[in-house]
Amino acid sequence: MIRGRFAPSPTGELHAGSLVAALASWLDARALQGEWWVRMEDVDGPRCIVSAAASILHQLSLCGLHSDGEVMFQSNGNTLYEQALHQLIAKDLAYPCACTRKEIEEQQATLGLSLERHKSAVYPGTCRNGLHGKAARAWRFNVLKWSQLRGSSEVQWTDRRLGPQIQNVQEEVGDFVLKRADGLWAYQLAVVVDDAAQGITHVVRGEDLTDNTSRQYLLQEALDFEHPHYMHTPLVLGANGEKLSKQNDAQALDLSSPKAVCLAMQAAASTLGLSTLAKPDNDLFDLDVALSTWTQEWAQRYVLASP
Repeated sequence: MIRGRFAPSPTGELHAGSLVAALASWLDARALQGEWWVRMEDVDGPRCIVSAAASILHQLSLCGLHSDGEVMFQSNGNTLYEQALHQLIAKDLAYPCACTRKEIEEQQATLGLSLERHKSAVYPGTCRNGLHGKAARAWRFNVLKWSQLRGSSEVQWTDRRLGPQIQNVQEEVGDFVLKRADGLWAYQLAVVVDDAAQGITHVVRGEDLTDNTSRQYLLQEALDFEHPHYMHTPLVLGANGEKLSKQNDAQALDLSSPKAVCLAMQAAASTLGLSTLAKPDNDLFDLDVALSTWTQEWAQRYVLASP
C-alpha cells in the first residue's frame, strides 16, 4: 500500500507555506493511487497550542484535504520512541551526552571552525567515549560507529524533484541528538519511528527539510526500517527572503469564504508549478475539479514521467 502523509506541528494555524506542503503531499498520494494521512508532530509540547490541531484539521477540510486514516499525535508515541532508543543502545549506537550547546560551539571555535547561519555546530564526539564524571543531559546517535559498520559516513539518496543527493553526516553533522536535554524526543528519531509505524512509503515535505534526510536514512538503517521515497517541495518565502514560518510571523491562512479558499489553493498550486485554473473572481472555480486537474498534472510530472 502506498501511503503519504502531512505532518504539521500544532503550534498555530496553517499558513501559505504549510498549505503548499499539505497540497503537494495530498496530490502525490492521490496521483500514486494511495492513502494520505495526517500526523500532528506535537512532540515539542511546550511550543504547541491546545486548539491548533483542531484548527489545522478544519483548515485542511475547507481545502478539500481529508486524512484517510486516524490522525496520529506524536505525544502518544513515547513507548515507541523509548523502544527505538533502547534498540540503538543495545547495538551500542546511542550514548548519553553531557555537552551544552555553548560548549559545543566553543569546541568548534577552538578547532577554528565557524558556525554557518541557520546551521548547528558539528558535534565533535566529546562524550562518545564516556561522560568523565559529568551528568548526562541528552542521548546521541553514534554516527561514527554506524559509519564504520556500514563502510561509509556518506549517505546517497535521490530526491524525486531535486535529483541525486549526498551528505557526509559525520563531517557535516556529527553525532546528532535522539533525546534532548529537556527530556523531549528529537525530531530525527520521532519522525523515523512514526513513518515506520504508520507504514509511510512516500514523504513529500518542504525543501528546508532536505538536509535532515541523510540523518533519517542512517537511523532507518540502524533500526532496520525501510526507506520511504522522498520529495522536497519549493518554499514560500516571506518579505525578508526567509522561509515563511510561524517563527517568522507568518499569517494564518484566510479561508473565510469560497473566494478566499480559491485564492489560497491557487497560490499553493502556483508555487508547485501547477495550473491556477479559474481566476478568484470567476464563479467557475470548482475545488473538486481543481484537485482532480492538479492530481493529473502531478501524475504527469512526478509519477508517469519517473523511470
